[in-house]
Amino acid sequence: MRGEEAVRLRPPNNALNERAVGWWRTQCLLTTLVPVAVLGVLGAFIGPARDWLLAAGAAVAVIGLAGTAFLPSWWYRVHRWEVTDEAVYVRTGALWQEWRIAPMSRIQTVDTVRGPLEQAFRLATVTVTTASAKGAIRIEGLDHALAADLAEQLTRITQATPGDAT
Repeated sequence: MRGEEAVRLRPPNNALNERAVGWWRTQCLLTTLVPVAVLGVLGAFIGPARDWLLAAGAAVAVIGLAGTAFLPSWWYRVHRWEVTDEAVYVRTGALWQEWRIAPMSRIQTVDTVRGPLEQAFRLATVTVTTASAKGAIRIEGLDHALAADLAEQLTRITQATPGDAT
């Protein structure tokens, strides 16, 4: 790397905020609730298909509730992040894990996002946009104050890092 020390792919050290589990559970419940409600309403009004619609709604409810109980805790154990003076490290995914590194010299923008549900859980997402075809790196499930500090830290480090972010 032209006289620079190579950035190694390594496990990031930091876990997300524990409130991310509740945030993910709420998202799973809402994602389950909508199709179950639609199938239930259709089952109530469409006589000939009532049994099939209600059975499908029950199946979606069981699968959704099982996913809600199991997946968020698993995601919490797997998702990790870390920022050093050289790079941003992120590991995501449960079955197919993705490890990403964004060298500071490649970072173009740093954004924080707080949707309504994230605000309710006092969480935020930091998005690090790089000059990569793979796209931005997202660190979801951070405490909102930590996310603001992290965005400020990343901005400060990238301004001090030589390179043109391309």
